[in-house]
Amino acid sequence: MIRTPDFSKNPDGLLPVIVQDAVTKNVLMQAYMNQEAHQKTIDQKRVWFYSRSKNRLWLKGEQSENYLNLVAISYDCDQDSILVKVNPEGPTCHLGTDTCWGESNALSSLDFIKTLENVIEQRISDEQKDSYVSSLVQKGINKVAQKVGEEAVELVIESMDDNEQAFLEESADLLFHYMVLLKAKGYSINDSLAVLEKRHKNR
Repeated sequence: MIRTPDFSKNPDGLLPVIVQDAVTKNVLMQAYMNQEAHQKTIDQKRVWFYSRSKNRLWLKGEQSENYLNLVAISYDCDQDSILVKVNPEGPTCHLGTDTCWGESNALSSLDFIKTLENVIEQRISDEQKDSYVSSLVQKGINKVAQKVGEEAVELVIESMDDNEQAFLEESADLLFHYMVLLKAKGYSINDSLAVLEKRHKNR
């Protein structure tokens, strides 16, 4: 079912808009659109709103140049609220903070794992000759598994020493190659987490 916003639901022709970062998934701000602002957003790929205090359209970033670049737009089940996913250029709030709630919009560690997983999947599917991941996977699953084993041994060795930086680097190498192995086998890290979650529930 294709939804479209119904601006006639409110007497003033305005619908609330939630703005979300397309990468971090954090909510950045809330504002309003009328039909014209909605259309300009779609046409220009930059987010427009309607200012209730100034009674006019305004392009987010028209003064600060902290524009909100449109990634996707969707509507709720009642067609009377709008979700806009964006790539922000700089802070979103006029006070200079990342969000209008004063929160950081930095990518969390868990979000980065998903980003890294997407990069690994892209490298495998593209079969780039200059890609380490691609070249490793093209050597076969046995070679990928062997590399995971080598990294595991190196981590064990470093765990017996007092070099914290070397230990962390080896742990990162093991995690990375483990993620490559998962993708090479057609799985994701969420599949492993699902097993752990099931075990936890059955305890």
